[in-house]
Amino acid sequence: MNRSLRSRYGTPATQLHDDNGGILPSGLFWTFDVSRTSLDFKIFDRRATLRVRDLAVTDTFQSFGPNDTPALVDMTVEWRATGPAVQRGFGTEVEPTDPGAFLGEIAPAVSAASFAGDQIGFAFESTMASTSPRGFAQIGRHRNGVYLTE
Repeated sequence: MNRSLRSRYGTPATQLHDDNGGILPSGLFWTFDVSRTSLDFKIFDRRATLRVRDLAVTDTFQSFGPNDTPALVDMTVEWRATGPAVQRGFGTEVEPTDPGAFLGEIAPAVSAASFAGDQIGFAFESTMASTSPRGFAQIGRHRNGVYLTE
């Protein structure tokens, strides 16, 4: 990362908060279960919205830091397709363990998100911010595993 980006976004040494769900036994992190009603996907409008309220997280104050403080976060993320969907994946043409063993229709998209959080002695709230020109978003649907044969 170049110096100008580091000073703009901070570094692990200057990070003040890291609201996260911990590290799962599988090694995944920043991954949460949410209810089915949290995601509203409108396939014909080529839009999706994720709304999560009062998600229990832990603030470690620094990525993988030693201190843990319980916190709650809210988030809204919206995606909207901006171009045509493209077919992706190889389905059952490849071995089930192959990374291409899926089928999907994926379109380029723009996204916008807002976040808020609350814990003892600290709270934050953002306004809705859109994908930056250097950002990246996609929207689509795919199937893998047993769903490939249906």
